[in-house]
Amino acid sequence: MLESPDNFRKDFPFFAQNPDLVYLDNSATSQAPSCVIDRLNRYEQLQKASPFRGLYPLSVQATDDYEHARNLVRDFIHAGSGEEIIFTRNATESLNLVAYCAGNALIHAGDEILVGITEHHSNMIPWQQMARRTGARVRYLTCSREGAFNPDDLEQSLTDRTRLVAITQMSNVFGQINDLRTLTQIAHRRNALVVADGCQSVPHIPVNVRELDVDFLAFSGHKMLGPTGIGVLYGKKDLLNRLPPFLTGGEMIEEVTTEGATWAPLPQKFEAGTVNTGGALALGEAIAYYNRVGFDAMMARESALTRRLMTGMADIPHVQIIGSPKPELHHGLVTFTIDGVHPHDVSAIMADHGIAIRAGHHCAQPLHAYLGLNATCRASLMFYNTEADVDAFLNILSEIRGAMGYAD
Repeated sequence: MLESPDNFRKDFPFFAQNPDLVYLDNSATSQAPSCVIDRLNRYEQLQKASPFRGLYPLSVQATDDYEHARNLVRDFIHAGSGEEIIFTRNATESLNLVAYCAGNALIHAGDEILVGITEHHSNMIPWQQMARRTGARVRYLTCSREGAFNPDDLEQSLTDRTRLVAITQMSNVFGQINDLRTLTQIAHRRNALVVADGCQSVPHIPVNVRELDVDFLAFSGHKMLGPTGIGVLYGKKDLLNRLPPFLTGGEMIEEVTTEGATWAPLPQKFEAGTVNTGGALALGEAIAYYNRVGFDAMMARESALTRRLMTGMADIPHVQIIGSPKPELHHGLVTFTIDGVHPHDVSAIMADHGIAIRAGHHCAQPLHAYLGLNATCRASLMFYNTEADVDAFLNILSEIRGAMGYAD
C-alpha cells in the first residue's frame, strides 16, 4: 500500500499557496519542505555569521553547523571523507571547477576527452572550453534511441590518449539510468578519469560514490528539495589534492606573503570567499528530510506515478514518447512530442490550464540534434505529485491537437 501523497504534500507550503497549480517541472527545480525553508530562515534571521572567521559563539556555531551539513552530504552519497565534499553554487560550477582545474593540471595538447552525447550543456561546454585552452580534443560517445550506452561502444571509443570521460548517471531527457559502475570500470582500465553528472540521479535514487568508483560527481541542491545557489562537488581526495584551486582569495589560503601564497587543506582549498552558509544548512536539512521519508517510499511513489503517466500517454494518438516505452526506465521523467504541434505551444496550452511542464531542448541541444529533434516537452515528477496531477495533465494532453485545429 503506497503512502498517501497528502502525507508528503502537507510538508510543502508551496502546494498550500498554489492549490490549483499542477507542478510537473521537478527535473528543473523541486519544491522545498517547510523544514528546509525554516532552516534557511533561522540562519538568516537568528544565526547569521561567517563560519571559520571568528572565535565568538555565533561564528563557532556557524562553523559547526556548516561542517555538519557537509557530513550529511558525505553520508548521503557515501563518500569516504568530508574532505571530498566541496560546496559550490550549483552543479554547473562544480563541473566548471573540475574542467578548469583538471585542464591546468592533468590535460595536455593531444589528449582526448570523451563526452556522452546525452550530456547537459553543463557537462559539455566546460570540456569544449578546456580543450580549446589546452589543445586537447573532445570526442562524443553516442547512445541508442532509447538513451542507453553500450559498454562495448565505450571500450572501442577509448584510446591511449583518452584522459577523461564525462557522462551523466541519469539523463534529463530520457530519464534513463546509466550503468555508471560498469562504464567507470571500463574507463579506469584505460587510465581515464570519470566525471559524472548526478543532478537527476541523486534526488531520485540512492547513490554510493564509492561503489560507483567515479572520480568526480556533481549535483545541485535545488533539484533535491533544497534552495537555489548551493551545489556539491564530490571528488576523490587524492585527485582533489593534485588539482590547483579554482578561485583564489579569502579562506582558501594557509599563508600569504607579498610574494605568493600556500593553499588551505581540503575542502577549504576549493571554497574561496564567504561561503553560502545558509544554503549549505538548508541542503543538509533537505537531506535529513530524505532520510526521514526514505528512498523506498519516494521511489515507490514516483514509479507508480510514472507508470500511470506513460500508460495514459500511450493511449493518446499522435503523442510520441522520447526514449524507452518502458515506464521503469524513465524514473519520473517523460519527454515527448505531439505530431504537428510545436513544444512551446504544448507548454503554453498546459500553462493556460494551470499545468507547469518544460519545453525546449532542456540544455541538451546536441542530443536533440542527434535525435533529429528541434525541441521536446518534458513532464517530470516528484514523490509529492499525485494521481490527480497526472490525470489533469493527461486530460489536457488529449485535447491539444484539437485546440490547434486538427480534426483527429
